[in-house]
Amino acid sequence: MVDREKWDWDTGKKLVCDLRTIEDRFDQVHEWVVSPDGESIAAPVLKAPNVFRVSVNGSLWEGEYEKAWNLVFTPDGRLTALVRVDDEWTVAIDGELWEERWEFAWNPTFNRDGSVIAVQIKDNMEYTVAVNGRPWEQRFHSSRGLVVSDDGGCVAALVQVEPLAEADIVGFMEGTWSVAVNGTPWEKKFINVYGPAISRDGMHVAAEVRLDICEYTLAEDAETWQSRYGCVWEPSYRPYGRSLVAPVRSNGSWTIAENGSPIWDSRFMQLWNQRLSPDGRRIAAVAAPGFGQWTVVVDDCPWKSSFDDLVLPPVISPDGLRVAAGVRSGGSWGVAVDGETWPETFDMVWDPLFSLAGDRVLTKVERDGRFAVVVDGQVWSPWYDALWDPVLSPDGKRLLIRAVEHGTYFRQVVPFASAFRG
Repeated sequence: MVDREKWDWDTGKKLVCDLRTIEDRFDQVHEWVVSPDGESIAAPVLKAPNVFRVSVNGSLWEGEYEKAWNLVFTPDGRLTALVRVDDEWTVAIDGELWEERWEFAWNPTFNRDGSVIAVQIKDNMEYTVAVNGRPWEQRFHSSRGLVVSDDGGCVAALVQVEPLAEADIVGFMEGTWSVAVNGTPWEKKFINVYGPAISRDGMHVAAEVRLDICEYTLAEDAETWQSRYGCVWEPSYRPYGRSLVAPVRSNGSWTIAENGSPIWDSRFMQLWNQRLSPDGRRIAAVAAPGFGQWTVVVDDCPWKSSFDDLVLPPVISPDGLRVAAGVRSGGSWGVAVDGETWPETFDMVWDPLFSLAGDRVLTKVERDGRFAVVVDGQVWSPWYDALWDPVLSPDGKRLLIRAVEHGTYFRQVVPFASAFRG
């Protein structure tokens, strides 16, 4: 887990980098990314035709690359990038390259503290996973869907274990896909597999599986639920034990099932994106109670309000008592909290963030190409040229703002208890 206690939480504004000086030096500056603590801002830059460098706070990594993309900061603050050197791909971490090279690499995935980095790779028309630079020994015909356990001890990927010739319907129906765990695939094969999940203790792996043309279920450690469904969505583990929950479609409608049995009485036209409270006791999900209607259902109780465009995955407060979600209706975005929608609307909203006590809700919003922090429905900060998600201090008393204004990137810590205006 990221130790935010070690970050600089002294209130004040720190200018980190003048982005204009970087943009003036290079033909192209690609998308900026910011470290979790706000101390670093980075982007791939084009130094010359087919020569990429990586800029961090205006300084360049030593390496030159044919391509550099998908810059991502790990939870512990290291900067990773997928880079191509001599027509082969690998991972760069703070400028240091993994020794192995492949035809292609994608989908960097981290464990909770960032100490384990996994990527999917392709080499000699075969696919597998590399973990901290070391590829699995077994290779597969294809791969998708990658997850890493919190402690990093378990890495699972969806893999095609059998070849499939064009128009081979028999082979398709016999199943060619499975789940590989730390490089070893399950013995059972399925027509398709989706949505892998790992239990909190890292001991069990589950996924959606397709058994027939219109028959789906959930599989855990290669053992399928006895119940069969018209469709299922990706499963979630409760944080305690190995209890597995997932949206399932039965007799033309959707509900939530746990370990193969329905636990909600209500049925919906659609149900997905379930989220569990931190203690795992409450479940909130996005549902369609009717055609062209979307809402949030909390423990089998739908909100009274509904929205005609869409509802983003719900967010549950730390104490598990409140639920919020980004919503869109009539083409405008807003935030709904416990079924009540904020009065102001925006061009875009991001996932809400609850205060530690759960009594306040804040989020990043966009309007007319500018960005701001909104708290409890009120615009709470200036409007910025760019803004990353706000971060609360461990004690919940201060807020970290990472933003760009007038071409300069800065980090600012402000008291969260009082309004902030400039």
